[in-house]
Parts: sequence; structure tokens; C-alpha cells
Amino acid sequence: MTSTSFPLRRKLAVLPFVLLPLGAAAACGGENSKTSCGVNSCTVTFDRGVEASASILGVKAELVKVQGEMVTLKIGGQTVTVPAGDGQQAEGFDVSVQSVTKDQVVVKIANNG
Repeated sequence: MTSTSFPLRRKLAVLPFVLLPLGAAAACGGENSKTSCGVNSCTVTFDRGVEASASILGVKAELVKVQGEMVTLKIGGQTVTVPAGDGQQAEGFDVSVQSVTKDQVVVKIANNG
């Protein structure tokens, strides 16, 4: 073997780790929502007044209803109600409501494992 084949192998071995964050970011999306995802968490901005959902971290997250500062979400198969500025757990995720406005609800969903 030539000495140039070792650096090439090293570069090829590192490539999946470099692309991992891009794959995680590309794996999130939704309807009437915007997502920003990292490896273990996503911030989802749901539009209010319409059916809004996002597929993130291998589960579907849906905005069910907002009543005052109380936000009801469906994460995977579990419904959870979270006050703005607070957090709960659902389907193995930490769910926190970051803000509630008349137009949008911003939620952070993180893998707690």
C-alpha cells in the first residue's frame, strides 16, 4: 500500500460524523410549523389557528390547543398540557413551551435519554 491510502481512509471514516448533524437537521419538518433541529433536540414554532404538526426526532408532534398560557400537545401517542415557561415529559422527551403569542407557539422538544 502507498502512504497516500491511509489519509484517504481516515477522511472517509470521518465523513459520516461530519454529515450526521446535516442528516438530523434534514430529518425534521412539518405542516404549518417551522423546525430547527440538532442531534438531540428540536425547537418547533407552530402556527396557531390551523392544524399544525411536525415530524421530529422520530415522532410526530402536534399542537392540539392553546388556552391562555396552557398549551396542549400530542407527542407520539401521548397528550400533554404544558404551561408557557414550564416543561413536562411525554413519550421519553422533555417538552417545554418557550413562548405563546396570538400567532405562534414555540416549543422545545428534547430527547431525555
